[in-house]
Amino acid sequence: MTKHHQETTLPADQHRIPLEELQQRLHCTGDGLSAAEAAQRLLEFGSNELRVRKETPEIVKFLRQFSNFFALLLIVGSALAFFADYLQPGEGNFYIGVALLAVVLLNALFTYLQERQSERIMESFRNMLPSMISVQRDGQLARIEARLVVPGDVIVLEEGDRVPADGRLIEVNQLKVDHASLTGESEPQLRKVDCTHDKLMESRNMVFSGTLVQSGNGRALAYGTGMNTQIGQIVQFTKQAGTLETPIRKELRHFIRVISAIAIALGLLFFALSVLLGNPFIGSLIFAIGIIVANVPEGLLPTVTLALTMASKRMAKKKALIKNLEAVETLGSTTVICTDKTGTITQNRMRVATLVLGEDEWSADQSGLQQADGFADAWAGMVLCNNARLSDGHYLGDPTEGALLLLAQALQPIGDLAARFPRVHESPFDSATKRMLTTHRAGSGEEGEKGQNAQPNVAYMKGAPEVVFDKCTHRLRHGEPIEFDASARRKALELYEVLAKRGERVLALASKTTNADAASEEDFVYLGLVGMLDPPRPEIAEAIDSCRSAGIRVFMITGDYPTTAESIARQVGLFTGDGRVVVGEDLLAMSEQELSVLLDSRELVFARSTPLQKLQIVKGLQQKGEIVTVTGDGVNDAPALKNANMGVAMGLSGTEVAKEAADMVLMDDNFATIVHAVEEGRTIFANIKKFIAYILTSNVPEILPFIAFVAVDAPLALTVVLILTIDLGTDILPALGLGRELPEEDVMKQPPRRRDERLLTWPLLGMSYGIIGMLQAAAGFFAFFVVLERGGWVWGAELPTSSLLYQTAVTSFFAAVVICQVADVLICRTRRQSILSAGIFRNKLIWLGIAVELGLLAAISHIEFLQPFFGTAPIGWFEISLALPFAAAILLGDESRRWLIRRNNRFVRRWLTW
Repeated sequence: MTKHHQETTLPADQHRIPLEELQQRLHCTGDGLSAAEAAQRLLEFGSNELRVRKETPEIVKFLRQFSNFFALLLIVGSALAFFADYLQPGEGNFYIGVALLAVVLLNALFTYLQERQSERIMESFRNMLPSMISVQRDGQLARIEARLVVPGDVIVLEEGDRVPADGRLIEVNQLKVDHASLTGESEPQLRKVDCTHDKLMESRNMVFSGTLVQSGNGRALAYGTGMNTQIGQIVQFTKQAGTLETPIRKELRHFIRVISAIAIALGLLFFALSVLLGNPFIGSLIFAIGIIVANVPEGLLPTVTLALTMASKRMAKKKALIKNLEAVETLGSTTVICTDKTGTITQNRMRVATLVLGEDEWSADQSGLQQADGFADAWAGMVLCNNARLSDGHYLGDPTEGALLLLAQALQPIGDLAARFPRVHESPFDSATKRMLTTHRAGSGEEGEKGQNAQPNVAYMKGAPEVVFDKCTHRLRHGEPIEFDASARRKALELYEVLAKRGERVLALASKTTNADAASEEDFVYLGLVGMLDPPRPEIAEAIDSCRSAGIRVFMITGDYPTTAESIARQVGLFTGDGRVVVGEDLLAMSEQELSVLLDSRELVFARSTPLQKLQIVKGLQQKGEIVTVTGDGVNDAPALKNANMGVAMGLSGTEVAKEAADMVLMDDNFATIVHAVEEGRTIFANIKKFIAYILTSNVPEILPFIAFVAVDAPLALTVVLILTIDLGTDILPALGLGRELPEEDVMKQPPRRRDERLLTWPLLGMSYGIIGMLQAAAGFFAFFVVLERGGWVWGAELPTSSLLYQTAVTSFFAAVVICQVADVLICRTRRQSILSAGIFRNKLIWLGIAVELGLLAAISHIEFLQPFFGTAPIGWFEISLALPFAAAILLGDESRRWLIRRNNRFVRRWLTW
C-alpha cells in the first residue's frame, strides 16, 4: 500500500488531534485538493464504494432455477419415466425421461439468462443515477459523483446529502446529521467543530460515510473512503439482506401453487383410475406423467422476467428508473397520486418576475428598478441570504436561490459582496420554520472587528411572507425604518395575494442590524417581496387528463401559498370547477373522521403543508383502501415515500435521502413520466395474464387425449413427447412475444385493478379451459378421427402405435393444436381492443414464434430422422385444413367477444372478460 493509505488507517484519533495535524497527515489543506491530485489519489485508493453485496456465484444462480416447483415436477416426471424404462425397457420411456430433463435444463438456462440480463439492466440503471456531492477542487465548488471522493477532499454538506466518506468537520451551520444507522442515536444531533468525546464515534466533530444530513450545512475534511470507513468495517462482516416479496411475485407463487395442485391431483386421479380399469401399471404411470407435464406452463418464469425487463427498458427510455424490477407492477393498481408542485407539475425553472419594494410593484426587467427606493437593501438580501453559487452564467444549488442570484447579477454585478460581508452565522431554511436567517460581519477591514470604529453586524431573512411579516416591526421607506403598522401589513398582504393569484411563488425579504453573531428572530425591517414564476410543464394537462380517464385521482401537496397552488392547479387541469384547497393548519385541526371524509373528494390541493402532513394524508388514504403513489424530493419526504405503496423520488432536484427511500426515480422530475409508468405497470399485469390465458389453453387438448384413452378406451391421440414439443417447442416463443406486447390503446381508460384481483381468475380459467381449449381439443380429435376413418379404422379395432396410420393421425392432432394455437396467440394479444386496431404485424417476436412453430411442425412431420423420436408421419394440406375452421372460429368468436366488451355487454363483461 502507498504512504497515503497507511497514514489514513492509523489509530482512530482523527477527532482529537489538531486539524492542522490531520491535514499534514493527509497531505492537504483546508481549501481542498487540486483536480490533478484528486485524480492521482483516486488511482491510489480506488473508488469510494462499498463492496456491500456478497456476490452469489453464477453456478449457484443457475442451480437455483431447478428449485422452483414446476422444475421439480418435471424432474419427478423424468425420474418416473426412467423408472418405467427400467421396469419395461424398449417402450420409449427412456426418451420421454431425456426429453423431460432437456425441458428442465432449457427452461432453467433461459430463465437464468433472462434474469442475468435483467440484473445487468438494473445495474446500468443504478450507474445512470449516481450519488452526487459537492467538494472543493482547485479552490472552487464542484459537483462530483460520490464515488470519486478521495482522502483529503473538503466535502460541502447540504440538507438531504448522504455523507460520502468519514470526515472531520471544519465548518458547521446548524448542521444535524442522522447517525442512527451507525451509532443508534435516537435523534439527529447538532454537529460541532470541536471534539466532544473521547470516542471517535461519539464525538460531534465527526461525520461518517452513509449517514444523512437532516438539516443545516457544513464542510468536512474526508480522511476515510470506500471500505476504509466505519461503515466499511461493518460491511466486511455483513451479508446481503433478504428482499421483500413483491405483489407480482406473490401472485406468481399463488398461480404456480394452484396449477401444480391441479397437475398433481389430475395425475394421481387418472393414474388410480387407469389402474382400476385394468390398464398396465407402466402404461398408467406414463399416462400420469403425461397429465402432469401437460399442466405445467414451462415458459412462465422466463416470460414474466422478460415482461418486467422490457417494461423497465421502456420506462428508462421515458426517464423513469425502477430500483426494483418487480415494483413497477404495483403502479398498475395506483388509485391516488400525491404529487409535489415545484419541479414535478412545474418546470423547476424559477425566474424572478416581480419585485415589490415598499408598496411599489416592479417588473424584474423594468428600467429604473436599480434606482427604486429600497433596491440596494433588497438586492444585498437576495445575494447574502443565499447558499447558491454562480458559475459561468449558471448557478449551483437550489433553483429558488439560483433565480435570486441570477437576477441580482443581471441588475448589478455581485462582485466580492460575500467577501466584504462574511457570514458569521446561518439558521437554515426548513419546512418547520419556513425561513432562512443569516448574520454577516459588516465591512471586511480589521478595524471593523475592534476598537471604537466597530460596526454592528447585519442580518438578513428570507422566507414565507406570512412568517417574515410576523418577525418585522418596521419597514423601509426612503432608506429609513418606519413602523410596520396594520395598514402597511394589510397592503403587503394584498400585494402578496396579487402575486400569488398570478401563480408566482412569493418570498419576503427583511433585514436588521445587530451586535450579536447569531441574530435573534425579532425586530426585523421589512424590505419587500420577490415573485417568482415556475411555469407548468406543457405536457402536464394531458397527463392529468389521462389519470382522470384511468380512474386515478391526483392530489397536489405543496408548501406553497394557497392562492399560488390553486392558480397552478387550475392552469394544469387539476381543478375543473369543484376543487378544494386545504391549508396545512386546517389539516392539523381535523379529526380522523373529518380527514377521511375530506379524502373522498375528487379534486384536492393541500397548501402550506409539511412533510409530516404529507405522511398523514398518505396513511389516511391507505386506511380507506387506496393504493397511493407519492412523489418527493426532500429529506423530510422520506417517511411518506417509504410508507406509500409506490414512492417516487426526483432525480434532478431530489436529495439522496429521498432517492434511497423511493421505489422509482424520475430522471426528468416530470409528473407525466409517472403516468407513463402507471401505464407500464398496468401493461405488465395484463401481459402476464395474456401469457397465462394462452399457455393454459393448450392444456385441454393435451390432457383430454389421456382422459379419453382411459375413460372410453380411445387410441391415445397425443404422446408425451409431442406435449413437450407443444409446451416448449411451439408455444414458448409466441408466449414470450405476449410479454413484449405494448399497452392497449384503452389501458389508461380503465379503472385501476383491484388489489385482490388475481392473475388466475375464474373467467380466465373458463375462457382457457372451457371455450378456447375445448375448441382446440375438438379440432384435434376431429382431425385425428377423420384421418383414422379415411384409413379404414373402426372403433374397437386394434391400432398399433408403430403403424403409419396411427402416426399420421397423431401428427394431424398435433398439427391441429399448433394451428389453433396460432389463432390463440393472436386473440391473446389484446383483452379488449380489436386485433386489427392493435396492429396485426406490430409484435415481431410473436410472428417469429408463429414461423418457428409452423417450421417445427413441418420439420418433425417431414424430416425422416426426427420421425422415430417424435412418433410422427408426413401429412399434407388436407390434414392441415381440417383444423382451419376451428382456428377461424377462435379468431372470429373472440373478436366478437371483445366487440361486446367494448359495448359494455353486461353478460360478457361479467363472465367472459379475463
